[in-house]
Amino acid sequence: MELKNVYIEATAKTPHVDFNPLTGELIFSGKSIPENPAKIYESLLAWVQQYAKNPRKTTNLRLNIEYFNTASVIWVAKIVKALCAMSESENTLMIHLYFDIEEFDSMEADDVKEALSPVLDMVGTPSISLGIKIYGTDEKGEIIKESMVLI
Repeated sequence: MELKNVYIEATAKTPHVDFNPLTGELIFSGKSIPENPAKIYESLLAWVQQYAKNPRKTTNLRLNIEYFNTASVIWVAKIVKALCAMSESENTLMIHLYFDIEEFDSMEADDVKEALSPVLDMVGTPSISLGIKIYGTDEKGEIIKESMVLI
């Protein structure tokens, strides 16, 4: 079965989603405070589980989410877990996180690890290479600074 691109416009409560199986770019942006998160995320998780069976060598999960609720975090963690189960150990998952530049400037690597700990705890020890890159953005969303976080 060939996977098709997934493109969902953002709403006031749901994120913009753009998943491209040919490039390995999986993008979430905007807000994620849906009243029924399963309605949005269940089909995305199923798509990711299919993608993980035949992924690109490098997959970029871009989380440019301004605000998200606890239920959204749980679904994103399930998506990360599915991506960490990619079929080949040579696969790489890069998680890209975007923050306001003022937040970024005050962050320590341990802050990022602590913020991601619920997700990383759920994932366990991945069988693939996992990297996290953080970005500091200005009010227009332009990237001002970036840094790698080692797990």
